Amino acid sequence: MGRAFEFRKARKMKRWSAMSKAFTRIGKDIVMAVKEGGPDPTGNARLRAVMQNAKAVNMPKDNVERAIKKASEKGQGDYKEVIFEGYAPHGIAVLVETATDNNTRTVANVRSYFNKCDGSLGTSGSVVFMFDHTCNFRINAEGLDAEEVELEFIDFGAEEVFADEDGILIYAPFESFGAIQAALEEKGIEILSSGFERIPQVTKKLTPEQVADVEKLLEKLDDDDDVQNVYHTMEESEE
Repeated sequence: MGRAFEFRKARKMKRWSAMSKAFTRIGKDIVMAVKEGGPDPTGNARLRAVMQNAKAVNMPKDNVERAIKKASEKGQGDYKEVIFEGYAPHGIAVLVETATDNNTRTVANVRSYFNKCDGSLGTSGSVVFMFDHTCNFRINAEGLDAEEVELEFIDFGAEEVFADEDGILIYAPFESFGAIQAALEEKGIEILSSGFERIPQVTKKLTPEQVADVEKLLEKLDDDDDVQNVYHTMEESEE
C-alpha cells in the first residue's frame, strides 16, 4: 500500500467528523456547483458528486433540495475558493482550503489563528508544493474485486485502489477526477462518495507536547465556518 492508503487510514475521514460542520461544508459545495454548472445534476457532474457526498454523511434529501433551490436564486451570493499556506509551531507546514463570501473576513481570521498559536502565515506557493493534490472515489464493493477495478481504471488515471470496510477506494491525481467519474457512471458502478485531498509528501514526527502545540492551531482553523479543509505535514497517529 502507498502513501494515499496510509494517509487515509490515519485520517479516518476527519473532514466529515462533525455532522453540523459537514452539512455546512456541503451546503457551500452545492452553491459553488450550482453557480458553476446549473441546478440540474444530470448535466452538472460537480453537483452530482456533491449530492453523493451529502448522501454519504446522511444529509437529509430535503436539505439538499433546499440548498440547490436557494443556490439558484438570483440574490444568493457566491463563494470563492481561497487557499492559505503557512507554518504551525515546530516547522509543520499547513495548507488551508476555504470557501468564503467575504475574503477580508477570512484573511483576518486565518491570520489571527496563526499569530495566536505561534505560527506564521506564508505567501502563495510557500508550502503547497509539499502536498500531492489527489482525487478519490469510494464505490460500492458489491460484486467487485479491488484488483480488477485497479486494472480496469489504470487507463483513466487510477494510481491506488484498495478495499476497506466501507467499500472500494480509488485514488488518482486531481486531474483524473472527470475521467474516472465519467467511467464509473458509464459502467453503472455506484459512487458512494468522492472528493479531493492534499496528501503530504513527507511528514514530521513530533513529541506529544509538540503535537499539542500544533493541534491548538488546527482546531481553531477547523472550527472556522469559512474553512473547508486543513492539511498539514505532522505525522498523525492511528489512535
